[in-house]
Amino acid sequence: MSIQTQSLSTIKSFQEQRLKDQLVYLQANSPYYKQLFAKHKIEFEKISSIEDLIQLPTTAKEDFSNHNFDFLCVPKNRIIDYTTTSGTTGSPVTIALTENDLQRLAYNEEQSFITANGKSSDVYQLMLTLDRQFMAGMAYYLGIRKLRAAAVRVGPISPQMQWENIHRFKPTAIVAVPSFILKLIDYAEANGIDVNKSGIECAICIGEPVRNADLSPNILAKRIQEKWNLKLFSTYASTEMQTAFTECEHGKGGHHNPELLIVEILDDDGKQLRAGEFGEVTITSLGIEGMPLLRYRTGDVCCYYDEPCACGRNTIRLSPVVGRKNQMIKYKGTTIFPPSIYDVLSAVPEVKDYIVEITKSDLGTDEIQIHIALSGSLDAAEQKIKTSLQSKLRVTPNLSFVSAQHLQSMRPADSRKPAMILFR
Repeated sequence: MSIQTQSLSTIKSFQEQRLKDQLVYLQANSPYYKQLFAKHKIEFEKISSIEDLIQLPTTAKEDFSNHNFDFLCVPKNRIIDYTTTSGTTGSPVTIALTENDLQRLAYNEEQSFITANGKSSDVYQLMLTLDRQFMAGMAYYLGIRKLRAAAVRVGPISPQMQWENIHRFKPTAIVAVPSFILKLIDYAEANGIDVNKSGIECAICIGEPVRNADLSPNILAKRIQEKWNLKLFSTYASTEMQTAFTECEHGKGGHHNPELLIVEILDDDGKQLRAGEFGEVTITSLGIEGMPLLRYRTGDVCCYYDEPCACGRNTIRLSPVVGRKNQMIKYKGTTIFPPSIYDVLSAVPEVKDYIVEITKSDLGTDEIQIHIALSGSLDAAEQKIKTSLQSKLRVTPNLSFVSAQHLQSMRPADSRKPAMILFR
């Protein structure tokens, strides 16, 4: 029986035993945590429950970046793959994986696909980067292999090439960034392709949420499903935690894999929050050999749900990410997380592409400039955007309208992900 379908008490007992094992492993093998434990005089025998984790210090992204290889727990000759974070929110961090870590990664993604109703007869078209030390592309491919399904490794190429491969290989599912799915729809409409006759039944959505904080479909999801009868499955993951949260067909949050991670939601003071309260996702990895993490603060702001799910899994579920702590903006007295801006812009059909640029004024306050490339009339779109921003955010940032080429020139040339926000 899967641990996910067992009782909450059984899941908790399982995790607490794994936590004890993890602490012993870190004390024996991690240069960083050996020093941290000595500094804080940690007494392991007093850490016996999830609630006791509060006695341990947290690890921040800056700690991982500044002491990267002090987190390595195995000899370098046991490392078989090096991946890096994208560097979207800071300097890229290297993650070293052993053979067992890669097997764990494959298991994680197999479970994710199964959660999203995946089966061995499926054909998945992968519309994401598979090289450049990118963990996600490798993880999805390994998970599909473990599921014994078929993969079409197309990568992030043009909509035209995507459709050529769809017609050739007849995939039943795609793995893609949701905003790119809109580009697939636009190309299909311009070229007489009926998306609902493609044979694609679902999309595993990565990199962008397709739900609001209340779990209702967000504007991006609505725009996709107005044109394409796709089942959208939202996911949340990060390179550092080497684990994904994927929602089931009931769409009530991303299911936790308790055999792979311990999850806490912490407030600004480090207090463990209850179900429904938004705070920072903080993880303790289980079963990782190369670079395991203890109480690692991801910077992502979510809440969790603990009521039973109709799918039969008894694990907690994470909400969509509502923002990142280091990307919280204070603009004209209003607190704004970038996803709320993205949501407004995604609702305007004339918006082809955009970048949100954040700078500091001479007084040290945040200034927002949104650079927008349009595919329609400027006059109609400008008023629509301003009205929507005012309604959603209660403020109206500065707007500039530029070409798509200019937007592309603003983005870092070596970025694996298309930058939607720039902090200057």
